[in-house]
Amino acid sequence: MNKEKRIIRMFVVVAVMVFLVWSPASSQTQKIMDLKVSHQPEFESFLTWQGIQEGLDQKYGFKMEMIYFDSGMPQIEALPAKQWVVGAIGAVPMTMAALRYQAYMVGMTHDDGFNNMVMVRPDSPILKVKGANPKFPQMYGTAESVKGKTILATTVSSGHYTLSSWLKQLGLKDSDVKILNMEQGQAVAAFESGKGDAVALWAPFSMSGYQKGWKKVANGPDCGAIIPLVIITSKEFGDKNPEVVARFMKFYFDQVTRQKKETVAQAPQYKKFLKDWCGIELADELVKMDIELHPMLDLKQNLAIFDASKGKSQAFGYMDLISDFFTANKRFTAEERKKVLATPFVTDKFLKLATKM
Repeated sequence: MNKEKRIIRMFVVVAVMVFLVWSPASSQTQKIMDLKVSHQPEFESFLTWQGIQEGLDQKYGFKMEMIYFDSGMPQIEALPAKQWVVGAIGAVPMTMAALRYQAYMVGMTHDDGFNNMVMVRPDSPILKVKGANPKFPQMYGTAESVKGKTILATTVSSGHYTLSSWLKQLGLKDSDVKILNMEQGQAVAAFESGKGDAVALWAPFSMSGYQKGWKKVANGPDCGAIIPLVIITSKEFGDKNPEVVARFMKFYFDQVTRQKKETVAQAPQYKKFLKDWCGIELADELVKMDIELHPMLDLKQNLAIFDASKGKSQAFGYMDLISDFFTANKRFTAEERKKVLATPFVTDKFLKLATKM
């Protein structure tokens, strides 16, 4: 009997040792990997920041470093230099990254159109007419009141796409106005000092605009613009490290699931993120408004949006429309547009891998 007990005890010890060796949560065996994640001062970046602050990145095997960029074009220009390997970016610069560097669009955080706005001062004549185009009744402005105006914007960005979409629905083109290229913080300061007739902003800078009393003349939904904010990785890193990219996405979409449950209960943390990482201070009601204007997409929703089993995916359709914007604004030639859309840059392979983790 004692011999049998010893054998049973031995099997228990061996089983525990095997569990400790193979358990992904084992601190003894899990290798922590440095991961440089690129982000802009926006809400989707908060989820990564929050995870780092709480040490959740290490539970997924990472020591994450957030690399700050003001906007998308500087972000993609840093990609070939390997200043970062995975991150979040607007779909507009994503298209340029796919053309120049064959970067992968591997996921989508949300439709950022709700937060991308063309704003004016409260005494602007543009506010005198609403619904001049009956197909877009929430837009303000007419071709006559807008043509020739000076508009501050970050070019080749989601804000620029919203601006161009608004102009298009008024029967105008970019060439019918004067667009001054500025980063978001510069644009806010310049517009506040009296420069320009309108300004194209995304959150949280559009929230700053509200705080200063500026008025929205159009956002993405008002003028028919869907503006995905997406997760990106370089082709080289993604091809060599698919499991790493998928593990980051598992981390990120777990944070999304949490955010969708907690919503505005996260306002105190988000307010701290805005101050500490973005250098922006907002009133509590605008912090909550900013959260509510970000309908985040979880892993299940991403799988549906990226599903190409029955033809082109919904995600590809968004990028097709945005490539039209590039071509119309002479950022792409027709040949370049054809080239980028022919590449497999919109892919669900990392999403599918993330579901197995």
